[in-house]
Amino acid sequence: MRKALFVALLLPALAWAAESPFTGTWKVDLGKIQLPEKPDTWVLQNGRYQCTTCVPTIDVKADGTDQAVTGSKYFDTMAVKVVDDKTIELTTKRAGRITGVEKRVLSPDGKTVTLDYTGHPEGSQQPVIVRGTMTRVGPGPAGSHAASGSWRTTKFDKASDNALLVTFKGSAEGLMMTAPTGESYDAKFDGKDYAVKSDPGGSVVSLKKVDDHTIVETTKRDGKIVSITSMTVSADGKSLTAKSEDKERGTTSTWVATKQ
Repeated sequence: MRKALFVALLLPALAWAAESPFTGTWKVDLGKIQLPEKPDTWVLQNGRYQCTTCVPTIDVKADGTDQAVTGSKYFDTMAVKVVDDKTIELTTKRAGRITGVEKRVLSPDGKTVTLDYTGHPEGSQQPVIVRGTMTRVGPGPAGSHAASGSWRTTKFDKASDNALLVTFKGSAEGLMMTAPTGESYDAKFDGKDYAVKSDPGGSVVSLKKVDDHTIVETTKRDGKIVSITSMTVSADGKSLTAKSEDKERGTTSTWVATKQ
């Protein structure tokens, strides 16, 4: 009798471990991303580039040379190049290694910016390529570069697969994550912090299992919570919806991924 009761109690956990709805590779649907309403604000004027909404805030010379930036573990210099009266290019580096190149091109009517970004993750040889569209929500000051002002990213037009894919392996005890860009973690549902490997920011995550289909992931850096993401797999197991709160920027976004 005791053995039968033990087996009955154990079976649900074993079933979840064998058939976790999170297990598999997922691809984010660009058409189902809800981006933050809060805009980004930057000004290029009098030979300087300033971004008051960036984390960390940026205030550097815009002469195309590497300028020191403090407050980020992902880059320590930024070079801002004015290509022409509608185009600027930003290059970030960490320890002399290029981590990202971002090109912003203002539309002829001045209402939108096309954003082309190429990232170079430390954990992968393949670059991350993303194109997006930003819509003006506020003007720049008089005399500033035409691309100055407040802008809201309204959509991502395209992205390389390594920016969209994530693989999970779930069990009754926890969740493993691997990304094409090299980051990974193996965390348990015990509230403890687990390292995100190959993340130059030194991030850690802790997981909470709400139920079989919902997990809450909390990310920290230097002991401070930087994001909280709730992930839910649909009843049919074909889609995963995530809502992420960016605690550093005070924004919220959602995305939907489909199982591959």
